[in-house]
Amino acid sequence: MAPTLSHPLGHPLGEGEAEFGTDGIRGHVGTQVTPALALQLGYWAGEVLPAEGPVVIGMDSRLSGPMLAAALTAGLTAAGRDVWQLGLCPTPAVPGVIRRASAAGGLMVSASHNPPHDNGIKLFGPSGAKLSPAQQRAIEAGLAGHAGACPFSGTGTARDRGDLMGDYRQSLVASVEGRRLDGCRIVLDLCHGSATACGEAVFRALGAEVIVLHGQPDGARINVGCGSTHLEPLRRAVLAHGAAMGFAFDGDADRMLAVDGLGRMVDGDQILYLWGSALLGRDLLPDQRIVATVMSNLGFERAWQAKGGVLERTPVGDQHVHRAMEELGAGLGGEQSGHILSARHGMSGDGLLTALQVATLLHGQGLSLADWLEASFRPYPQVLVNVTVPDRLRRQQWQRCEPLRQAVEQAEGAMAGEGRVLVRASGTEPLLRVMVEAAEQAAVDHWAGHLAYLANQHLNAA
Repeated sequence: MAPTLSHPLGHPLGEGEAEFGTDGIRGHVGTQVTPALALQLGYWAGEVLPAEGPVVIGMDSRLSGPMLAAALTAGLTAAGRDVWQLGLCPTPAVPGVIRRASAAGGLMVSASHNPPHDNGIKLFGPSGAKLSPAQQRAIEAGLAGHAGACPFSGTGTARDRGDLMGDYRQSLVASVEGRRLDGCRIVLDLCHGSATACGEAVFRALGAEVIVLHGQPDGARINVGCGSTHLEPLRRAVLAHGAAMGFAFDGDADRMLAVDGLGRMVDGDQILYLWGSALLGRDLLPDQRIVATVMSNLGFERAWQAKGGVLERTPVGDQHVHRAMEELGAGLGGEQSGHILSARHGMSGDGLLTALQVATLLHGQGLSLADWLEASFRPYPQVLVNVTVPDRLRRQQWQRCEPLRQAVEQAEGAMAGEGRVLVRASGTEPLLRVMVEAAEQAAVDHWAGHLAYLANQHLNAA
């Protein structure tokens, strides 16, 4: 452990105990994510964010949310910052408020799709985008005690600004540019989480006939057997009610997966392909470019290229997609998991906005989601295996494991351009993710199982 320096809010954390993953800091409450961590994180965020403007805090419905939000508020006000508390809200509401109010930045207390006993903290800068790597490193240095002591200010204030959620709801309705959903039967799985704040209301405001699942905020049941990670309840409800489509959200509503009227899943790749095709037809997609991640299906890539489009790939994580979209001037991007970013709508991953766009685009053309899916691509068979590797160094440097590295090369050679292998360390969990896709299911199953076995055998060896 690195040496530590004095800290105005108590003892600093040891080096490596709090690091930003692909989506902020996330982990088990009470061991990895604690009030002490949130207090210090709030303080150092207050030091790193621009000096002018309030700092916005939102949270999902987890039972630990108020505790962590209070600790963040204490740290921020100790750094002399004024805090606006939104309360229960989708993650994209935070960057939306930041931009509209010219705030200094914001924080969202959520563990996204993780189970109820986890929580996390996402940080946003004054543009509403995730913090830059340099800003993250500055906060990490403060947490580890490397930044030295800072003078205590203690002049900050905290205000309840739940009223600002009305602006967010209005922005969702305005995003569809006058399109309506009158007479369209839609099922919403609100996951007992952030989407319960306004999901039903915005769909009803546009005239939809709405059936709601898991529609009350419940921190003990968020993501439990529901939402975008458990689509079976949504599928059953769509079929039982004869709905045109259904949408399921994760805990903080920044991502969405859909089910068509026949009960088939529609993932983020298919949403990108179909929404991208609609924009392409209206000449609203610069350079016919979509930005996706290394996880996106090879079938999607080849189908989009066949339409004359360009698919750019980035590492996993919406901040990488966001950065590439800005650099390339792309209009649409996202992840297979259902996290979609639209340049025309503020570049914030927003599951509710994406669902509204999909539903109103379809309904306006007299199409069902099933019709739209028939016009989509044929995905290559794909398997993702998560291998638990507690040792962080071994997990991140898996390429040094010669048997595993050689097996990856062997698999890629055997598939001869008709498949892919992707091995990567999770940015938020102690997992090595092994993804294999190929034209034939048998090849996918064989190589995924073999590579996962080698990873477990060699990376977890004593």
